[in-house]
Amino acid sequence: MIKFRNMRTAAALVSLAALAPIPAFAQPAPPAQQSLAEAMDFEAARAAILSMAGNYKVRFDMQEATAWTDDYTPIEEEVSGGHEVVRVIEDRGDFIALQHLLVVEHDGKTMIIKHWRQDWQYEPERILAYTHADTWAYRAVPEGERVGAWSQTVWQVDDSPRYAGWGKWHTVAGVPTWVSNPTWRPLARRDAVRGPVYTSYYATNRHQLTPTGWIHWQDNLKMTDVGPDAEPIVQEYVLNTYAEYDDYDVAAADAYWEATKGYWAEIRAEWDRIAEAKGGIRIMEVAETGSATSIRLLEIADALQDGEVSEDEAVTQAKALMDQATAALE
Repeated sequence: MIKFRNMRTAAALVSLAALAPIPAFAQPAPPAQQSLAEAMDFEAARAAILSMAGNYKVRFDMQEATAWTDDYTPIEEEVSGGHEVVRVIEDRGDFIALQHLLVVEHDGKTMIIKHWRQDWQYEPERILAYTHADTWAYRAVPEGERVGAWSQTVWQVDDSPRYAGWGKWHTVAGVPTWVSNPTWRPLARRDAVRGPVYTSYYATNRHQLTPTGWIHWQDNLKMTDVGPDAEPIVQEYVLNTYAEYDDYDVAAADAYWEATKGYWAEIRAEWDRIAEAKGGIRIMEVAETGSATSIRLLEIADALQDGEVSEDEAVTQAKALMDQATAALE
């Protein structure tokens, strides 16, 4: 397509040549200045999102790089990793949900930790955005930015909200790529437990497919608050690399999900109900767990898998906790 457009431009310039000289700004851009991005259509974008499902070895690489104040010293690079299973748990065509499950070996035993979830919505009218401490509210996506766009909403381990943004899928030099608008989000546990001087991230996300999986790149500006009065403290770059790998107990992750998926479907639906009924979601953030409901909702899921409670009992306990832990937005 790039060649076709350049041919048309060249033809138009030739036809005008006899009328007037071509000013420098009107001449075709040199090849090095031409865009390497091409928009992906609906089906190609869907295929890119769905391809992020799989079994992976993951590397988490976090680096504070640039301090924006004289009295702050960036912390040293942190690198960790693990094994992670990603499964498609919903696919309605214009909506796709991917659930992440960590597989951890400890003292000869395999433990499954329900990890984050990413929901993708085509041409979204609104997102559930982080607006200030302990609070997520619906925000409209500008009409002019919806066409061809996909929103990504990221949820915490208990399916409570974390952050959301939107952008369009492109191929960049042939690499399938999605880049978000800037989004606000609460501190991750790795930072929150340190009691830092910053309280939130103002961040841009990039997802790209690789020959062996995909990467999730985050450009995080760590801020003193949420909103226009916030001040930057330090810039952080995070690169999470998902490389295809299945030489670990993948079956344990699938067994956990099979035993608890009905329960978690009810939890997702309850968060949606709370958000609609209360004008958003207001819930206390806890440094060690992310949200006030995380530990208990995960414990109930474990009890369900172990046969200690029925699914109905588990859901009843969870809904009571969620309603008690959340408050209406003013």
